[in-house]
Amino acid sequence: MQQPKVPVASEGVPFILFSGFATLVFALIGLSLPALLCLLLTAFVTYFFRDPSRVVPTDPGAIICPADGKVIQVREVDDHRFAQQRVLKISIFMNVFNVHVNRIPMGGTVERVFLSPGAFYAADKDKAELHNEYCALTITTSAGLQYTVVQIAGFIARRIVCWAEQGDLVTAGQRFGLIRFGSRVDLYLPPTVQVQVQTGEKVRAGETILGLAAETNGQEKNQESIA
Repeated sequence: MQQPKVPVASEGVPFILFSGFATLVFALIGLSLPALLCLLLTAFVTYFFRDPSRVVPTDPGAIICPADGKVIQVREVDDHRFAQQRVLKISIFMNVFNVHVNRIPMGGTVERVFLSPGAFYAADKDKAELHNEYCALTITTSAGLQYTVVQIAGFIARRIVCWAEQGDLVTAGQRFGLIRFGSRVDLYLPPTVQVQVQTGEKVRAGETILGLAAETNGQEKNQESIA
């Protein structure tokens, strides 16, 4: 898997350099107001693409949050796109002020990476999950649990970045991609998962435990790692 650099995601570097260069040019030719606006833009872009380290829980069976933001949906649904069965669906909405680097919920093997082109409706609307562009990763853990994490583009977010590839061995909390500029991540889990969050709750990628899997291999230990 390709790895981003920290503390700023590598995909943000061109934007930061461009806005920084524009700031310098306007400053050199004495255009104070445009220079100030570009400086503010540079600061915002740098802030947007920040990629902080996170303390990743390693509780047995823990399902780690894949995105910063607010939980907008926790419910069971009949999934006909990924699992072909009834699943527990958790949706997280990211606004432009959240960290946008996404992380792996549970370690395992990436079985499939599927990018589907589509529309760009507001990501917090129901029709976004059906019509918007998305990238879906299906992962199987060492305990045999299979789940899907889906990056969904939004009205402003027009670019999904996914570093994961089919066959990759991934670990919980590992960075796997990002979405530019504000969007949503859906997580499709077995309905036997014990949910630990509720609608409206603020969550953090790589740190918040969304749920606990009903079955684990029993070999994990309660400890913490920094990623």
